[in-house]
Amino acid sequence: MSPILAPVALAKASRLINHGPTVLVSARHDGVDNVMAAAWACALDYDPPKLTVVIDKATRTRALIERSGAFAVQVPTAAQAAMTHRVGTHSRSDEPDKLARAGVGLFAIDGHDLPFVAGCSAWMACRLIREPHNQETYDLFIGEIVGAWSDPRAFADGHWRFEHADPALRSLHYIAGGHFYAIGEAIDVAAQDAPD
Repeated sequence: MSPILAPVALAKASRLINHGPTVLVSARHDGVDNVMAAAWACALDYDPPKLTVVIDKATRTRALIERSGAFAVQVPTAAQAAMTHRVGTHSRSDEPDKLARAGVGLFAIDGHDLPFVAGCSAWMACRLIREPHNQETYDLFIGEIVGAWSDPRAFADGHWRFEHADPALRSLHYIAGGHFYAIGEAIDVAAQDAPD
């Protein structure tokens, strides 16, 4: 099944993760693909758009990123909670068929040599900005977002539309021990602060 994709303007790409979701990080090098979950990811800059993500030294995905200089960050959905937990708690080093066991479907986007995870609500292709001190000392990776897409049922016109989307499309927020929350209801304070 083909994913539902709509391009997101790079000027709005930071909005795809500024609400603090758990993300899936994927990378490819020398014919090897891998996907891991990361709870510590955030927007860093707008122009050009950048993000940060913490990736432990022990992960196979980190080695692929360091070698290839590229990675993808995806926003998984509530429907993908079990898969997200599995790719975040199992290593491809110990379990070579990790992606198949987790039920990860991968697809390609023209112009990007990256494995993108099907079924997510947002995807960002990133070029690694190499910062050896931050990477070695803090496991902190910086990526320049060079392409961004969303599932328009959940994100359209530069905004998340979770309150109008199927609850299965809501983003995940990891707490601990296999426990996630899905994003909640919208609260619009701008409407409350409108002048009389």
